[in-house]
Amino acid sequence: MNDWAPIAKEYDPLKAGSIDGTDEEPHDRAIWRAMLARYVPNKGVTGDPHLTLFVARLNLQTTEEKLKEVFSRYGDIRKIRLVRDLVTGFSKGYAFIEYKEERALLKAHRDANRLVIDQHEIFVDFELERTLKGWIPRRLGGGFGGKKESGQLRFGGRDRPFRKPINLPNMKNDFYGEGSGEKRNWSREGTRDWRTRDRDHERSRDKRWPERERSWTWGESERERDSKEERSRGRERKDRDR
Repeated sequence: MNDWAPIAKEYDPLKAGSIDGTDEEPHDRAIWRAMLARYVPNKGVTGDPHLTLFVARLNLQTTEEKLKEVFSRYGDIRKIRLVRDLVTGFSKGYAFIEYKEERALLKAHRDANRLVIDQHEIFVDFELERTLKGWIPRRLGGGFGGKKESGQLRFGGRDRPFRKPINLPNMKNDFYGEGSGEKRNWSREGTRDWRTRDRDHERSRDKRWPERERSWTWGESERERDSKEERSRGRERKDRDR
């Protein structure tokens, strides 16, 4: 755990599918697909990957001109590539922006994330396809994206970093004792104690119940006796008056 970091330094589909990067078994089929994938970055992509930003969650109506207008405020732009469908030509909702200077890249990375463009809150990060070793894109089960309803969350990126793992390797042995026999004895004794306590509680409740009934009956007889005495006194007063 000495090399643990909230942001992945090398892409591993199994770690990306774990909330703290410590899972040993994949929890969904997409992780299996990513582990079996042999992905090679697109060689047709040009430009310096260390000066390129990845911009996602764009409005499908957002154009290259709009992106240039917004991102040019951080520095000089060398190239903008809005990814479009090869057949329809429609935007796929993400783009790559290459700057001329690293200072402009870092400023845009810091300030442009979660910026609202055309009523959409965008996501900005460094390009990972050519800079992060072992990268597997989302379409092959990798990436750092995903939604809760799909059950395919990915961790280790800027938007969803790893959580710090809780490492308590000796807790179970210290709690139950050194051997497994002690653990079994403890659990059996504990079970007997709980059962005995429950039986005692039931018995005491059964004993208290008749007493309560008797007390309620006694209370009713007292009221009846008092009412009889009142009626008898009333008759005596009437006899004296006559």
